[in-house]
Amino acid sequence: MTVREAPPAPSSGERPNQVSRETSVGVQRFGVLRYSGETCAALDDAVAVEEPLEIRIAGEPVAITMRTPGHDAELVLGFLLAEGIVRSVEEVGGIAHCGRPGESGNVIDVRSAPGHVIAWEPSGAMRRATLVTSACGVCGRRSIDDLLARVGEVQDEARFAVSWIRRLTRELSPRQANFAASGGVHAAALWDADGALYVLREDVGRHNAVDKVVGRAALDRRLPARGMVLVVSGRASFELVQKAAVARISMLVSVSAPSSLAVAAARQSGLTLVSFARDERFNVYAGEQRIIGSKQ
Repeated sequence: MTVREAPPAPSSGERPNQVSRETSVGVQRFGVLRYSGETCAALDDAVAVEEPLEIRIAGEPVAITMRTPGHDAELVLGFLLAEGIVRSVEEVGGIAHCGRPGESGNVIDVRSAPGHVIAWEPSGAMRRATLVTSACGVCGRRSIDDLLARVGEVQDEARFAVSWIRRLTRELSPRQANFAASGGVHAAALWDADGALYVLREDVGRHNAVDKVVGRAALDRRLPARGMVLVVSGRASFELVQKAAVARISMLVSVSAPSSLAVAAARQSGLTLVSFARDERFNVYAGEQRIIGSKQ
């Protein structure tokens, strides 16, 4: 598969089907006035970058999502997998930026691999809204029954120690470079079955960050991701459970609260859902059979 991203370009040492692992330039600096009590001071502030990305298949627009630029091919591949538009990375022949002059960084086109056809319905249920915001996710369109019918139940023998789960969100924070600079982006990270950090991505949209992580795993032929753990910096919503289940990830850990639909989806899909994972505490809402008292 050919993957071609707008600058920064992949390094010469990477394989053709990989995109750069460099952290995206996710912040922009602005001169601002800060008021504190009775004082006012001018300062230089970092703000998270948000720009539209138009996703096309064979030149036909599918969706527009607001995102933090960088790792766009990963984002698109993760989106296509989560939506069920493609079933595996083998169906994709190429992902490349395109478009008219001045917009090449914000338009990306997907081509099918030889012998495959990427089928989607421009006016049907498979198409997202014309504009998908960075906070939108699946916008409540997909039901739990739809998810289970498409991906089935997450089944594996993975087990996770309480002490290790406590460590995950503590290790996430220091690695969030764009959040440290701007305070305005979410992070998603995937830990492998051996307890090592595999990939971390940041974006203004929680679902975008997860799509980038899943897309990276797909490009590296790491799907299904059984035994792996997805950690997100915000809340756990239904769309994040959906994306984790599609990737066959064993456990989703969120720093903040889950939604009721996320809990219901996790319980029915067999995913382990851990939320409020901070300050050495966490709550287990689904899949408690995977939690053990000590590392085995």
